[in-house]
Amino acid sequence: MIAKLTGRIESLEADRCVVDVNGVGYLVLASTRSLSALPTGASATLLIETVVREDAIVLYGFADSAEREWFRLLTTVQGVGAKVALSILSALAPRDLIAAIQAGDRASLMRAPGVGAKLAVRLLTELHEKAGAMPTGIGFSPVLPVPGGTGEDALSALAHLGYRRPEAQAAVARVRERLGEELTLDAVIRESLKELAR
Repeated sequence: MIAKLTGRIESLEADRCVVDVNGVGYLVLASTRSLSALPTGASATLLIETVVREDAIVLYGFADSAEREWFRLLTTVQGVGAKVALSILSALAPRDLIAAIQAGDRASLMRAPGVGAKLAVRLLTELHEKAGAMPTGIGFSPVLPVPGGTGEDALSALAHLGYRRPEAQAAVARVRERLGEELTLDAVIRESLKELAR
């Protein structure tokens, strides 16, 4: 089993790349998020998930371990194959995926090609308990759910400003985790807007 490849990125396409490792070109399928982090013509490292099928051995590549862990978890859900898992990871970063699942945001999941209403509900149902323990892409601290009161009011204000609920929820949770629960509504909104601008 191949777990990691380090080599020159020879070519990039919409959903795949070729990694030249000492003259051997490996075709690696990846999310658009991972592919956008790769420099064409330069050396890079990809974490690999090797999938052996009856008719092929397929390599799936990831720029970080959080995305690979999410790929593994997503493919445990009935109806989610490797292609759909990559589609979900292309549409939502691990942090946004956690926020969407914790918020029960079916619409965000359905932005990924191949995810319909029924599959979105299945993802929300099966992954709700597991999402909080998954990596976010920056360390392993999960996005905490936002309780009512100030947090809910801040979410409502950010939604009126045009932010999607999972993004807003993640930002508010990070602010409250970093600065404490006793912030005023204005402070929560102001700091959340700074988070969202990053």
